[in-house]
Formats: sequence, C-alpha cells, structure tokens
Amino acid sequence: MPGSKEIRTKIKSVENTRKITKAMEMVAASKMRKAQERMRAARPYAEKIRNVAAHLSHANSEYKHPFLVVHDTAENIGLIVVTSDKGLCGGLNTNVLRLALSHMKSWETEGKNVLVSAVGNKGLGFMTRVGGKVKSHVTGLGDTPHMDKLIGPVKVMLDAYMAGEIDALYISYTRFINTMKQEAVMEQLLPLSGEALGSPSGQWDYIYEPDAKLIIDELLVRYMESLVYHAVAENIASEQSARMVAMKAASDNAKTVIGELKLVYNKARQAAITKEISEIVGGAAAV
Repeated sequence: MPGSKEIRTKIKSVENTRKITKAMEMVAASKMRKAQERMRAARPYAEKIRNVAAHLSHANSEYKHPFLVVHDTAENIGLIVVTSDKGLCGGLNTNVLRLALSHMKSWETEGKNVLVSAVGNKGLGFMTRVGGKVKSHVTGLGDTPHMDKLIGPVKVMLDAYMAGEIDALYISYTRFINTMKQEAVMEQLLPLSGEALGSPSGQWDYIYEPDAKLIIDELLVRYMESLVYHAVAENIASEQSARMVAMKAASDNAKTVIGELKLVYNKARQAAITKEISEIVGGAAAV
C-alpha cells in the first residue's frame, strides 16, 4: 500500500484536474449557447435560398447551370470533411472521420478517385496520416465561423467541379440534434438533385435581369456557400455540446477517484495508528 504522503499528493493532483475540467465544462456551456444561437440564426437564410434554388431547378430557364446537371457516371468524388480544431470533445471527431473514411474506402474499392477538402485541424491531420488527397483546407476557424475564411477552400472544390475534375461533391459533418446527442452525417452537395433541394410547392418561372447566366451562377454559388457555412455552424454547436458533456463526465469521474483515494488514505492512516499503538503496547508489556 502506498504511503500517506503519496496518496495525499495524488488526491491533490486529481483535485487540480477536477478544477480544470469543471472550468472547461462551464466555458463550453457558455460557448454552446452562443453557437446554438448562431446556428439557429443561419437557418432562415439557408431555408429561403434553398427554396429559391429548388424553384430555379424546376424552372424552364434558357440556361442550365452545371451544378444542376446530373452526370451519368461519377468517377471522381470530392469530399468536404468538417471537424474541430481542438480535441477534448468526446467521440465527435472520431465518429465523423470514421464515417468519411468508410465512404472513401467504398469509393476507392469501386475504382473512384477521391479529393478531400479539410475544414478543421483534426480532419486535416487525419487525412494527411491516412494518405488522403487533400486539395484544400482551412484551420483556425475559432468559435465563430466566418464566411470569408470558408470561401477559399469551398471555391477550390466548386471550381474543380466546374472544370470536370470531380463529378460529385459530398460534405461530412456532425449534425446538432440536442445537447446530449450529435450525429455524424454525409450529404451530397453536387450535383443539386431534386432530393436534396426538395420539390417546390408550385411551378415558378423567373425574369432575369440582366441575364439568366449571371444571376443563376451567382445564386447557386451563394447557395453552396450557405450549405457549407450551415454545416460548419452545426459542427461547432455539436463540438461545444460534446465538450461540455465530456468535461462533465471527467469532473464526475475525478470526484469518484478522489472519494476512493480518500478512503485508501484513511485506511492507510488507520493502519499506521494501529501499528504505533501495537508497538507501544508491546514495548510496555516487555518492560
């Protein structure tokens, strides 16, 4: 059995760790509320531009954008993987990376080429380790995602689609369901199919000014950017929720360990006292 001093040192160490995890839990809870507000604030714009894009895809336009053209075969796949920059958030990144890797292996088995765009430091490091073909990446987004940082890597993938380097574009991220539950999902971004856009309630047509090509090109690029931004906002909200839950579990475990160590310490101290008493009684009896 370790000595009393060693046990006291270990108790002090665990108590200090518990203070850190408790502080991180409170910080994550505060950031989680702000992240949820940003995520909900982005939903009306995302829904409205999705409705416009749905009507646009069904409209009888004289110009058909390449984003709306479905390829017969998809030999080259683009994948945007959204992860966090930091760890200590449970299995959040592990789940989304496992899902992405599973699809990548499936595509490669079918003889397809996969190009990756990594959003977040964890995803970039993982894709580099497994030998993924990273075409673009962005890290250091912080707790508040900004569109100006996301436009670069997203534009690289959109340009690759326009140039014919990839035939389909997917995004993998963690969808926020509630504080206790987050789900890793894989969604198709391009081509914009009816399933992804949904069916409009009525048949609309548009009058384009100055011309259809200019308006549709700009609108669909904005739509794609809004989809990626919304995915990143959902992922950040999921990250803060997962971190809060993970830090609460760590704090609870530390409390349990402290209780067990105190019990061991009391037993060791009682054994030492009993030994001293026995020695005194034995010495007195010998005299």
